[in-house]
Amino acid sequence: MSEKRDGEAALGFDPAELPGDSHVVYIGRVSSPWKSRDTCPKNLADARATGKAASVTIDPPYRPGLAGLERFSHIVLLSWFDRSRRDLITQNPRHADAPRGTFALRSPVRPNPVGLHVVRLVSLDVETGLIEIDAIDLLDGTPVIDVKPYFASIDSVPDAAKA
Repeated sequence: MSEKRDGEAALGFDPAELPGDSHVVYIGRVSSPWKSRDTCPKNLADARATGKAASVTIDPPYRPGLAGLERFSHIVLLSWFDRSRRDLITQNPRHADAPRGTFALRSPVRPNPVGLHVVRLVSLDVETGLIEIDAIDLLDGTPVIDVKPYFASIDSVPDAAKA
C-alpha cells in the first residue's frame, strides 16, 4: 500500500479481510488504454478529453441481460476498483486544500471500492457481450459488477450543488 499523506487516517483494519456481508460477482471486464495509475485519467472528463475510446466485455452467462440496452444513449457502469487500497477513511487528495472524509470524495480508495461511471454507449453486440463506450477512467482489466441504463429524466439533478 502507498504511504499516507498528512491528515490521512486509516481504519486500523483492511475491509477486504473482513467476512463478507453479501456476495458480489464480476460480470465482465473493462478494456481501456490505461495500463497504469500514472497514465489513467483521474475522472471521465479527463478521459473524454484524450479522445480514447474503451469497451466492456460482459461474460457469456450475463449477455442475455444486455437485450434492450441499445435503446439508450448512455449507460451507468458499476466497477470494482480491484487495485485500490480499502483502509483509508480520511484522505488528503493532491487537488484538495485539506483532508476530507472518504465519503466526500470520488477517490477509488474506499471500504467497498465501487466505481460509478456514466458513459456514452457507442455500440452494443449482445451476442459477443461487447459494449463500446466513448471513454473510461479505469485501468485496463478492471472488473465490472453491473450495467444500468441512464435515464436523464430521473438520474439528472439540474439543481445539484457543485463542490
